[in-house]
Amino acid sequence: MSMDLYKKLVDLYVGEELPTELAEELEQAAINDPELSHDLFTLRQTLMTLKAQSKVEFTEESHYRILQKMQSQGVEVETQAPEPAYWQYQLPIQG
Repeated sequence: MSMDLYKKLVDLYVGEELPTELAEELEQAAINDPELSHDLFTLRQTLMTLKAQSKVEFTEESHYRILQKMQSQGVEVETQAPEPAYWQYQLPIQG
């Protein structure tokens, strides 16, 4: 296989999504290519580090903070979710 194809397969290798035979072939190609070897090693280490870290909770507050930041930079954001009921003004019920 060509080195360009190997470089395109790096992300699948790092995510352990390649068949065993193809992963071994990619590892053999990395022996002769220092750049490919570096990519395979560093990206796999990065992925393992990220998986080992504690899970970050993505709250509703975080969601709206990101939306506000995007809107302040001029992005038109349209969500498909309806606005929460607590954003609506409640009229007093008179009987």
